[in-house]
Amino acid sequence: MGTTITNNPPRVEPKALASALEQLAARFGNRLITSQAVREQHGHTTTWIVNQPPDGVVMAQETADIQDVVRICAKNRVPVIAFGTGTSLEGQVNAPAGGISIDLRDMNKVLAVHAEDLDCVIQPGVTRKALNEHLRDQGLFFPIDPGADASLGGMASTRASGTNAVRYGTMRDSVLALKVVRGDGEIITTGTRAKKSSAGYDLTHLFVGAEGTLGIISELTIRLRGIPDTIAAGAVSFETVHGACQAVILAIQTGIPVARIELLNAAQVKACNAYSKLTLPETPLLLMEFHGSEVEVGEQSKAFGEIAKDCGGGDFSWTTKPEDRTKLWQARHDAYWSVKALRPGDSIGVVATDVCVPISRLADCVGETEEDLKRLNLLSPIVGHVGDGNFHCSLVCDINDADEMARGEEFMHRLVERAQAMDGTCTGEHGIGQGKQKYLKAELGPEALDAMRALKQALDPLNIFNPGKIVPEA
Repeated sequence: MGTTITNNPPRVEPKALASALEQLAARFGNRLITSQAVREQHGHTTTWIVNQPPDGVVMAQETADIQDVVRICAKNRVPVIAFGTGTSLEGQVNAPAGGISIDLRDMNKVLAVHAEDLDCVIQPGVTRKALNEHLRDQGLFFPIDPGADASLGGMASTRASGTNAVRYGTMRDSVLALKVVRGDGEIITTGTRAKKSSAGYDLTHLFVGAEGTLGIISELTIRLRGIPDTIAAGAVSFETVHGACQAVILAIQTGIPVARIELLNAAQVKACNAYSKLTLPETPLLLMEFHGSEVEVGEQSKAFGEIAKDCGGGDFSWTTKPEDRTKLWQARHDAYWSVKALRPGDSIGVVATDVCVPISRLADCVGETEEDLKRLNLLSPIVGHVGDGNFHCSLVCDINDADEMARGEEFMHRLVERAQAMDGTCTGEHGIGQGKQKYLKAELGPEALDAMRALKQALDPLNIFNPGKIVPEA
């Protein structure tokens, strides 16, 4: 299953690849894997971008392993692609030119926790859930929650975000410093544990969001938060998406410190009810979460309930019981699988795409998107982290139906154009990868793309780090 990506870099030379594989085998033994099944697992396996597997996979266990892979591959001019958990959505882990995938799952140690400073140092293979399990007994947590149990290295590489972004920000706001393996195998240190710095170029945030195209992250220093005294989750249904979006806008503008605001349109609520065995009214829905003291949470919930009522919302029911909160948010995190279950079949694909607009344009953008879906006769439930203007469409199409696929491509193109016309972006958190390269020029201009190419040339002159991603060929 997959749609073909046409802007592929040239394949690696066969002799160079054979030489690299021979040297890697001598260095890593059975930690170099070349079986077809494992290689395909390390190509793109989500949504409908075609799977482009690497030529080999190295299971890294320490920073020295990354360095040696990079040195061998640089010597032979063979591409290197970092792999965390493979949950990226725009083809970031594909190997369009072939090459070697470095699997970082075994680099999963929490190296240090500095509870008094609210930060920790970790290896890139540590996953979000594993980190929070490790931190729980110290009263700390890491708030960035993209839904999938992604690796922190991958989340930094794609500048991931999630349901808590409205209060806690994104990975851009959470990474203090990195250690990165550069093209000659040496280590770049981008910062310190200090909470701020004016020392030189901001290299940390250059690599956050670079999708592995400038180097490979081998260590992260990240911000932590204290677990709130009280967490309340609630839900309120609306007659229209416009009313739900207006409630979000008013809540943000009036300064209610909401931790999470998630919008589900009627189609997504219906899917969640069927998949997660819920009985929510099948109209547009907002899921909320408030963090703070018991008094603060009560005041915030009451204030939002009044806003929701003024915007056509129903009763705002909320709970502080962990089991009830978990059930509600698990249904939200299972949104992809609930959509996939709406239309089973081997030829049915689901492509998750996202855009982000200024919050004042959110209602217009979501409303026009729903109108487009009706006009094109397409199924695409909508869910979003609407507190920061970001929403997702889960488009369902039969990949064997050329007409439906064409309508799907038209819908996704119009979605991006609409967001950009509203001073928004083609992606709020999924990244560019292969899938959204064609939209960068319109969004940032040719001069910005030239600057990106200059950075790529300066830091990766051999073009071995994840070639064919982010910046399109000139």
